[in-house]
Amino acid sequence: MKETHFLAFDIGASSGRAILGSLEGTRLRLKEVHRFKNQMMLLHGHYHWNIYSLFRELMTGLALCIRQEKVQPAAIGIDTWGVDYGLLTRDGYLAGLPFAYRDHRTDQAMEQFFARMDQEKTYQLSGIQFMQFNTLFQLYASSRDKLSVLDMADSLLFTPDILNWMFTGIRKNEYTIASTSALLKPGKAEWETELIKAAGVSPGLMEEIVLPGTILGPLLKEVCAESGSCEIPCVAVASHDTASAVASVPALGDNWAYISSGTWSLMGVESNFPVVTEKARQLNFTNEGGVDGTTRLLKNIMGLWLIQECKRIWDQDSLVDWAEIVELSRESEPFAFLIDPDHPAFLNPPDMQEAIREYCRKSGQLVPVGKAQVARCIYDSLALKYKYTLGQLEELTGQKLERIHIIGGGANNTFLCQLTADATGLPVTAGPVEATAIGNILIQARALGLVDSLDEMRSIVAASFEPVEYVPEGHSGWEDAYLQWQLITARHRD
Repeated sequence: MKETHFLAFDIGASSGRAILGSLEGTRLRLKEVHRFKNQMMLLHGHYHWNIYSLFRELMTGLALCIRQEKVQPAAIGIDTWGVDYGLLTRDGYLAGLPFAYRDHRTDQAMEQFFARMDQEKTYQLSGIQFMQFNTLFQLYASSRDKLSVLDMADSLLFTPDILNWMFTGIRKNEYTIASTSALLKPGKAEWETELIKAAGVSPGLMEEIVLPGTILGPLLKEVCAESGSCEIPCVAVASHDTASAVASVPALGDNWAYISSGTWSLMGVESNFPVVTEKARQLNFTNEGGVDGTTRLLKNIMGLWLIQECKRIWDQDSLVDWAEIVELSRESEPFAFLIDPDHPAFLNPPDMQEAIREYCRKSGQLVPVGKAQVARCIYDSLALKYKYTLGQLEELTGQKLERIHIIGGGANNTFLCQLTADATGLPVTAGPVEATAIGNILIQARALGLVDSLDEMRSIVAASFEPVEYVPEGHSGWEDAYLQWQLITARHRD
């Protein structure tokens, strides 16, 4: 059987990759051909993404695939983090650099928006978890501040949509990335114009929504000339990275949850319909679009951002590697310091380590000292947050969940995977690590007719990548720790 090659561009908030996927029958091989850093840039008091630099890195990845690997891919696909967007003018220019979701202009925007439209109605119209950086609140903040870019704008494209446009010249909004915005009707590929108008912008900015697996068109001639490619099709994959990742979960049956573990931990279940109940609103769950009409009922949890930011501070004194951090954590006393990973203080502090210490002070705890105690605090608290979220998922769905699949970069963290099994009392299946790129590639393959269904995609993943299994150990101590964590987080919510 002939091997077919696909190139996936998977961009996260801290790094990006170009992954070459080679599919032959039911087997998929991966090779990383390019890796690059991504980070917010602070410019005149605001955080932005350098979208031009990202496009340059993708062009480098495409050229390396063709010239170094000697492979002309059958298609390319792009996925990124959610919510962020750029505005295009009528004559085809970006109206400024896109804001980054951690920019502080939205610090009060959500509460201000609710003075215009209450929480209950907003949730009923969108079904999306309330987070201050939702596109809805970002647009409200821009309208509130009377930013001139809104006057210049002719269309709004989300981050992967912008990059697709740079490659093809085609302006479309892909469904899964648009679903993160809080601007769609729950479970539908339709704009909710009442929300868009309430944000203070024109519904005319929004482009046509296309579903995952739509072939947008060939690469521009200038892209082909610079990269050495021929007219390769660009596929709108499930361009929200979590949607592509969930599509590659090698799961059997229905009673499983996933944690897409990276800068964020996105924990949820795959549902056939959105859950837009009053209880879901109170628990602040989100209903994001998935592949084949599925809904990703999930909670956004702050995730490995906490330890990444601590490492950034520690590296200023002397470089420390991840293996050392994990080993220090493993040897540190458990449950000595606990935090709520989703407290607003941890969204984008100048010094994450100090923010954690301040949280512990204000919540009446001792203060962690040194890398080992801070890291252990983070890992214990994440595992307890997963336990908390698991209970909420079971309450919302009426399901008794039997297994957790951890996918993404966090699947490499054996310590956190074991803590997750211990805290929840459920077996954990870890992997694949490159779940997002795999989902991206298999959706490209499906667009070209090489894969028939979501089930077949998952069968290919199971046949191609060996997971790591974790079983709960020492479960008894976690119940007391969980009660302690609940008390601490309840008395320090603000």
